[in-house]
Amino acid sequence: MRPILLGFALAAVTAPAALAQAPAGAPKLAFPLACQIGKTCEVQHYVDRDPGPGRVDYHCGLRTEPQHNAIDIRLLDLGQMRRGVAVLAAAPGRVVATRDGVADNVSGAPLPKAQQCGNRVGIAHGGGWITDYCHLERGTLKVKMGETVQAGQPIAEVGMSGGTEFPHLHMSLQHGNTFVDPFAPAPGANPSCGVQAPLWTAAALRELGYKPGAVLVAGLSGQRVGETELDNGTEARFTAASPLLVLYTRLIGLDAGDVIELALTGPKGETLAHGRLAPLPSYRDQSDPSLAHARPAGGWPHGAYGGVVKVWRGGKLVIEKRLAPVTL
Repeated sequence: MRPILLGFALAAVTAPAALAQAPAGAPKLAFPLACQIGKTCEVQHYVDRDPGPGRVDYHCGLRTEPQHNAIDIRLLDLGQMRRGVAVLAAAPGRVVATRDGVADNVSGAPLPKAQQCGNRVGIAHGGGWITDYCHLERGTLKVKMGETVQAGQPIAEVGMSGGTEFPHLHMSLQHGNTFVDPFAPAPGANPSCGVQAPLWTAAALRELGYKPGAVLVAGLSGQRVGETELDNGTEARFTAASPLLVLYTRLIGLDAGDVIELALTGPKGETLAHGRLAPLPSYRDQSDPSLAHARPAGGWPHGAYGGVVKVWRGGKLVIEKRLAPVTL
């Protein structure tokens, strides 16, 4: 997603370089989406803590973008978005900004700055604290200006409006004129490389545990799977008539040097296909590797077919996902 700089008419905002020390009275933020990390959504980006042109997240990793001022929580695909996923108020407050009518930017076309946030809701929590919710789906806003909301109350649904290339919620936290990282509110780089005086509730913090990259989607298909199928969640099922057995996956948050390993297994636990990709030359927000095995001459034997996705970093296994088996 391209960097987004937001502002309310009631206050100017600064770049995320000057992150604020959280004073007393800061709101405690609940998890802001009706989804489950690791199953129906994943964190794509965190706040950028680097004051210069580089990037670093609160965990001293690279899971952010230069000048990124929010947390991005991503849905699995457009199909999930179209079925509707509620955006929830992270804390009680009063609605102080809304915008609706911006269409989903599925093509990823460039947009003017004024529309980068897309459809939005801004909520004031008292003491100068404001949360802003961006990229909402057109026509789904459930609140109006001046309305009082409670934590966990649905305020809209996730969309792709504004400057985004995938369906997600971009939620920022501001105090006065400054963006604040709710994982570690102290300004500047985070010397602890981890959670420090967080503004999340305990339940939200458990949900948002930091990951060194993640498997967004993975499964078995009976045909080649491309970007269009992954974007829309329309991968073909693997059946006894399928010409291929294909392990597909979409990985996010990969570092330079990471090695992706894929394997397919048959009904007897035997390895049908295996592959290791060359080390990645640079950080990847997203990678869509796959592995295929052709149907044998006598057809697919009855039994359970499976697969595994692994990512190695510096010789250590940092991501492992075993696929739910498909039984013929």
